Amino acid sequence: MFRRREPVPFAFIAEAEKFRSNVTPPPRERATASQVLSRTLIGLTVVAGLVGSLLFGMPAMSADQSPAHTQKSEASDNR
Repeated sequence: MFRRREPVPFAFIAEAEKFRSNVTPPPRERATASQVLSRTLIGLTVVAGLVGSLLFGMPAMSADQSPAHTQKSEASDNR
């Protein structure tokens, strides 16, 4: 970007793109074994729930032309 010769209001905002901090953030703490295990178990539970919903939901969504059994009420027998 080019620099203006005349002063402009809020020039520090235009120069903020050039500013680089020399302060590095502290390193992240490593997760403990129990935290890794709990995150893994939560992930497996979510995946198992999705797979289970697919297994139980697919037969209900299948478009069979001939149903295995039909329900008939006693009220419709004499009609």
